[in-house]
Amino acid sequence: MAFATARSVSLHGALGHLVDVAADVSPGQAGLVMGGRLDLSLREAGDRCRMAIVNSDLPWPATRRTTVLLSPADLLKRGPHFDLAIAIAVLAAEGEVPTDALGRTVFIGELALDGGLRAVPGVLPMVLAAADKGVRHVFVPEPQAREAMMVPGMNVLGLRSLLQVVAELHGRQTPAAPPVAPMSGSRLLSWRGDDRLDELDLADLRGMGEAKYAVEVAAAGGHAVLLSGPKGAGKTSLAERIPTLLPDLTAEESLELTALHSLAGALEPGDGLVERPPFSAPHHDASKSSIVGGGSGQVRPGEISRAHAGVLFLDEWPLFRSDIIEAMRQPLESGEVTIARAEESVTLPARGLLVLACNPCPCGDYTEDHGTNRCTCRPVALRDYRAKLTGPLADRVDITRHVAPVQPHDDDPFSPRESSADVRARVTAARRRQHERYEGRGYRLNGHVPGPVMRDRWPLPPEAQRLVDDQLYAGRLSSRGAVRVHRLAWTVADLRSVASGDDVVPGPSEVRVALQLRTGEPMRVATLDRRAAG
Repeated sequence: MAFATARSVSLHGALGHLVDVAADVSPGQAGLVMGGRLDLSLREAGDRCRMAIVNSDLPWPATRRTTVLLSPADLLKRGPHFDLAIAIAVLAAEGEVPTDALGRTVFIGELALDGGLRAVPGVLPMVLAAADKGVRHVFVPEPQAREAMMVPGMNVLGLRSLLQVVAELHGRQTPAAPPVAPMSGSRLLSWRGDDRLDELDLADLRGMGEAKYAVEVAAAGGHAVLLSGPKGAGKTSLAERIPTLLPDLTAEESLELTALHSLAGALEPGDGLVERPPFSAPHHDASKSSIVGGGSGQVRPGEISRAHAGVLFLDEWPLFRSDIIEAMRQPLESGEVTIARAEESVTLPARGLLVLACNPCPCGDYTEDHGTNRCTCRPVALRDYRAKLTGPLADRVDITRHVAPVQPHDDDPFSPRESSADVRARVTAARRRQHERYEGRGYRLNGHVPGPVMRDRWPLPPEAQRLVDDQLYAGRLSSRGAVRVHRLAWTVADLRSVASGDDVVPGPSEVRVALQLRTGEPMRVATLDRRAAG
């Protein structure tokens, strides 16, 4: 047979497209011609595949014209993971591989010159895309078989070489081959302390009652939160414990997040599904592409997408570059980030819990009390710093809370402190109420519901709405802020329903708490009671 077609997958962000790799071997000027909008790494695939076939003692059509077309031809294709599909298509056109099962199989893997397979990033989203198109058989490099098996109902074969793939297609015993090395981006350091956050607990922190309640509301409803206060007040310690308040990921969230980590090349051969919400805290000197996503060649997820369904912590966020701060607007509103280029537009999920932390000034020593103020910042630096604190990004943050240093009288050493497990139980129950309320819709938490939908389907009682309107017309709330107070009131009500056992609807008491959370006003101890106010 002089013509054959194998199949692979092309990735555009987290979106996968099934690609037909067709090979035609016919009389004519000897050589290899490849087409179908290929990038540089894919144009080099012809030489890799030719040498891999020859060095595997398989026939290469050296005296005939070989044409390889990757379809659809108008879809940009990049990456070396097409190598295996190209080699199999050429061998099938030469009659060396049976073509019966090629239409129901996807081939993923880079080829070395000796015919061995090499691991590639993004295997999980590729297999997810193939499964969505009805494909049930996939060949992948051996170290990534476990990753591909995360997709339900997929028959996965993890092999080491081109010869093993050919033998498997013939139904013969596979020959021996050297093990496939993990990707070059695998972790080589074991002392980085990746498990450090596993030992943290909310009970470790003394005092901070208002701030603890604020992050509980943020975790329950998926609300972005801003923690401000002098250095050493405990902002970072509190933010690092927020993931301990979040429930385990759902099966859908787990598969989606694991696919994003696979696309970023962050999955190890022995890693399974990501089951716990991730925590990401990039340094303020990080580049825009590392946080938002992008990079040269194929678009890779940034930290904001790798923290999807988890926590993204921007410590000292006014020190981040202005373009990064501006780029955070879209994810806060829509829960996704779109990276547009001349030849493609990629949309990645970014529905994580954003936590911002900042000092009152660049040096962190400013206080309103002139007797204790030790600030050494120049007026220009102080003005620029505060301009970011009140800018458009800050207006999109639901909760603002000032964290003051703990004083001796703020905490009774003999009073019990709530553990992360206690708070997580309330957060999980409150989220369960929201999942039931929004079942069948495109959102799960109060913080994700569009403002018009919240106003029309789940309005506040007239007396409670009047409190919001008074703040809006007085200029103390923007229209965006009023929507966020509405959402916060529902989350406060959900937490109080969990504590009281009754079905609580947001009323004036819940709205007052929501206004305090939104504006950063000090909260009375009575408002921290999760039970419904009488």
